[in-house]
Amino acid sequence: MLLAAVGGLASCASSEDNAERSEGSIDGGPDTQDAEAGIDAATPRDAGWSDAAPPPVVCATPPCATALVTTRGARPDDLDEGFCALLDDGTVACWGSNQVGQLGRGEEAERAGSSTPERVVGVSNVVELDHTCAVDKSGGVWCWGTGPFLRGDGGARTIERTPVKLDLPASTKVGLGYDVACAVVEGGLRCWGSNADGQLGPLGSAEDGQSKLMKLPDGAPVRSLGVGRATFVLREDGELLTWGANPPIGRMSSIFPDPYPAAVEIAGVSSIDLVYDDACATAGGYGFCWGAPTHWKHKSAIGRALPEALASSEPFVQISTTRTHTFDWDDVQGTRWCAVAASGALYCWGLNTNGQAGDGTQEFAIRPSLVKGLPTEVAAVRTTRDTTCALLTSGKVYCWGGNYYGQLGNGQIRGRSLVPVEVVLP
Repeated sequence: MLLAAVGGLASCASSEDNAERSEGSIDGGPDTQDAEAGIDAATPRDAGWSDAAPPPVVCATPPCATALVTTRGARPDDLDEGFCALLDDGTVACWGSNQVGQLGRGEEAERAGSSTPERVVGVSNVVELDHTCAVDKSGGVWCWGTGPFLRGDGGARTIERTPVKLDLPASTKVGLGYDVACAVVEGGLRCWGSNADGQLGPLGSAEDGQSKLMKLPDGAPVRSLGVGRATFVLREDGELLTWGANPPIGRMSSIFPDPYPAAVEIAGVSSIDLVYDDACATAGGYGFCWGAPTHWKHKSAIGRALPEALASSEPFVQISTTRTHTFDWDDVQGTRWCAVAASGALYCWGLNTNGQAGDGTQEFAIRPSLVKGLPTEVAAVRTTRDTTCALLTSGKVYCWGGNYYGQLGNGQIRGRSLVPVEVVLP
């Protein structure tokens, strides 16, 4: 049955004002026997495991979303949670925290956050979206919020409350990390920002802040990018190239960091997710995760450097992960995951103090839980530490869990929800 190594425990106190952000704790590791007991899985559709694919979004009535992403806080350990949706009219709507301009609403916008999704100002005809960067149909790259946006000293993170167009050649894809970003351009991949972990290639080969054209090994066109402490390039033929911090490059290497692109030994990769040093992928209907150490199973970075397969009762087509925050081995903020099955069912497990696992409780989800209360199949899922949002095949978006910045998108600030609620898209 559906099973994964749960990535960490949670234990930290918070103020009364931030009660939704407080975390419970449990002793010891996961009960494997209990985890293997299984859950009521939705009936898989006829497609075989090898050709598993997400159910498509079919827009029937507006407003309709076609893609869903999380926003970025100022630092990897920030809890400034929020989400953005690409709408079928080519605009982008965002909600949640606006501490560093993640909502793209301009200088006068409320900085505490917004529970009402609104369109990002000045951005249209968008065809690709990653966090708070978008590619329009003419190849222009627009970014807002915080990141290395090629402003002045291009390697420095700046705060842009109104979207800015980056000085780049025409691009087809964009990937945004905290200190590094990349875009797919003619002739390869152009990356910029900090090269502290070799994400821009061999150390010393690129100055921080300088946009660098990286020549990738010959191969198929790029399907998607992932940027964190490593850089991931997923090709249309399922080859996954990685370089940068080791881990989370997900392959054998004696170089720390490893700045040279090379393939992960997983054939036919169909989706990736990378959050700082936690990574997941799907291939042939199977799920794999790796990266940060865990509290009870891998207490060193090397212990979880290679992909670990997740067992499941039906094909996985997409997995969303979160970052594990390690303070010491008695205090680890837990990772959590959600996985979309080929049937359109959604499973979540891990940290659940705000009901973000979608099982109707606030108890740590030691085993995967089937999320209930969604009106149609799920096409994609995105997770932050305290909140989960799902893009449905109808183009509607539903969220559940924490809401201290309005990240549920239902017009209400505060008040967690243990069940999915519809986001009020503009």
